[in-house]
Amino acid sequence: MSESDRSFRAPTRRRALVIGGGTAGMLAAAALREHADEITVIERDSLPSGPVPRKGLPQAAHAHLLWSGGARAMEHLLPGLNDRWIAAGARRISLPTGLVSMQSQGWLRRWPEMQFVIACSRDLLDWVVREQVTADPRIEVLTRTELLALEGSAARVTGIRVRTQDGDERALQADLVVDASGRGSRAPHWLGALGVARPRHEEVDSGLAYASRIFRAPEGTERFPLINVQSDARQPVPGRTTTIVPVEGGRWLVTLSGTRGGQPTGSADEFEAFARSVRHPVVGEFISHLEPLTDVVVTRSTVNRRNYFEKVKNWPEGFVVLGDAVATYNPVYGHGLSVAAQGAEALRDHLADRGLTAPGLAARVQRAVARPVSLAWELAVGQDILYPGAIGTQPGPGSKLLRRYVDRLLLTATGHPAVTRALFDVMTLSAPRSALVRPRIVLAVLRGPSLPRLTAPPLTERELTVAQRPQTTP
Repeated sequence: MSESDRSFRAPTRRRALVIGGGTAGMLAAAALREHADEITVIERDSLPSGPVPRKGLPQAAHAHLLWSGGARAMEHLLPGLNDRWIAAGARRISLPTGLVSMQSQGWLRRWPEMQFVIACSRDLLDWVVREQVTADPRIEVLTRTELLALEGSAARVTGIRVRTQDGDERALQADLVVDASGRGSRAPHWLGALGVARPRHEEVDSGLAYASRIFRAPEGTERFPLINVQSDARQPVPGRTTTIVPVEGGRWLVTLSGTRGGQPTGSADEFEAFARSVRHPVVGEFISHLEPLTDVVVTRSTVNRRNYFEKVKNWPEGFVVLGDAVATYNPVYGHGLSVAAQGAEALRDHLADRGLTAPGLAARVQRAVARPVSLAWELAVGQDILYPGAIGTQPGPGSKLLRRYVDRLLLTATGHPAVTRALFDVMTLSAPRSALVRPRIVLAVLRGPSLPRLTAPPLTERELTVAQRPQTTP
């Protein structure tokens, strides 16, 4: 071939594959848009064309909160996304202004906005993301397609082998494969078949179960706060919580949860009684006269699981794992979606710095993905392991001192706005855990709350009136 022929050779097209068509997979595809010419999303099930339940996501029936740390990451990946959610019926709720929350040390005050949360059904949240991502012509979605194995070697993943809905098997080649297939991912097995060492694995199981039901919201509650009554892990009893999340369509999504020995059931007759049995009965009182729109849905698969992929030596080129395929958490903390979004954002940022085929890219991304995973993991298992009957590695002696500090911090947050802000910055994954031990925060914690603890839910007279108003048949 002559030099002139070489100079006019068409450039090699860059290809990327994403395993999983859920929100994590769609965000991964969004992160790849500016760096791959072709992006193919592999999904084993069918994807709905609207905001309706999709197969393989039973937890969608329960309360899902997208914290501001995750919402900002998604907005960076998909500009305009937050406005699209709002236009579709979601609400942007200021924190703690629009939150009535009893945490382990008491009721939080409704200070002016410090962070925020996007509140809607999981079906709506996923659908808006999916619509925006799949509108890009560079992104193809292959549904009802099953992943069989990774292609390549222990040094580099070069693609995947799949089985289509027709039963045909074929290999798909790519410069980068991203596993965002969720809690059912078999990444350790797939990598093991190529000769890659299995990652260290950890589990903490509090025996948590969830029960949820949707009710028709009272008239006049379009701006009603999110209500949450949390358990106190210091008490030697099962942890029980209850939450009201206002969602689209004039509805309240009510979720109950309980750890081993105190789980809710699927009985509609017992739903209200459980809601009244937590540390404050406000949710049970509010739903007592409301019209239920669905049956009770129960989920028990809530174990905290983590694979330490970032610790694997000689991580192969061309393969990245993010979202629930890396770690899953007790859903009561609401961190799964935000962690997936921040992982996808880390993928995009490293691609922007180094490109799709840069040596060492996959290992760098895997370490970056681990940072938000680690924070969410610490927040979840640090509490879950304390409940009666919890299964997992018990905390060491040094953790008792840390727990005492956290208890004091939570107490101070009930009556000190600077400490409340630090708490919400970390809880919403908007700041690292170190924000809780900055000198001025430590000093405030040592001094304690500057205001007395509230003795009742911080609801306004109008909110109480409209929430307790008898419903009429629509």
